[in-house]
Amino acid sequence: MKTQSRRNFLKSSAIGLGALTLASDAAQAAPKNILSEDRHGVLVDTTVCIGCRSCEWACKKAHNLPTSDLDDYKDKAVLQTYRRPDNSSLTVVNEYHNPVNERLPIGVKIQCMHCDRPACVSACIVGAITKEEDGSVIWDGKKCIGCRYCIVACPFQVPTFDYQKAIEPDIRKCDFCHERTKSGTIPACVEICPVEALIYGPRSELIKEARHILARNPDHYINHIFGEYEVGGTGWLYLANRKFIDIGFPNVAMKPAPGVSESIQHGIFAYFVPPVIYYSLLGIVMWISKRNAETKEWE
Repeated sequence: MKTQSRRNFLKSSAIGLGALTLASDAAQAAPKNILSEDRHGVLVDTTVCIGCRSCEWACKKAHNLPTSDLDDYKDKAVLQTYRRPDNSSLTVVNEYHNPVNERLPIGVKIQCMHCDRPACVSACIVGAITKEEDGSVIWDGKKCIGCRYCIVACPFQVPTFDYQKAIEPDIRKCDFCHERTKSGTIPACVEICPVEALIYGPRSELIKEARHILARNPDHYINHIFGEYEVGGTGWLYLANRKFIDIGFPNVAMKPAPGVSESIQHGIFAYFVPPVIYYSLLGIVMWISKRNAETKEWE
């Protein structure tokens, strides 16, 4: 037993040295934040949404999350309570009073907004969250150290932490169906929407379409495209017939959320050793804990 313990200790030490090197390399690597002119987005017309929640079901199916039959989503009782995305639901729909049509509540689908200048990308010190060329903001579990800075930084309070997995904690959020769109398929929520309340396409074209819709129906909508300028612009754009603050949207600034903190934070963590050591040691502890758990299962 002593020999085995010593061997495990030596392995842990080796991992520790490797972790220090990897953490140092990761800390000095700038986060990827590509702003392509061809980046895509989604235009959401909240006045068209019927609250069927088919998008919720399709999202779970596309991401292999537990769910029931689509018919079960016809139950509108869940819409009586305001909900937020969590580790089991990457998108949810909420309903609000419609002053134009009492019989047709306003449906508001919420998920990661896929900001052009994401605060989560700026906050992540190891480059685990990146803004891709297609417009999606994605999370890499192989790089993540579980610091949860992204959760605190997000102006829309979207990313969630999977507290159900102590050894392999995951950050959960909409990834814009990145794997689907890479192969030429549209996001699952857009594909299933029965009333075409969601339009997927190049962000620049979506803004033009939104402006045309507002020009054709000035009495039906408020003259505002949410996401065109908020926090420097987002991939998800919204139209509504009520003020956005009244249908669950936060009162965010127009300038990018990261601001000046991006250059300061990454400058500090690129050359300041203690945080690197701290997170490397944290990685060692997590590895040992996972190893011990696996050993107990075999006893």
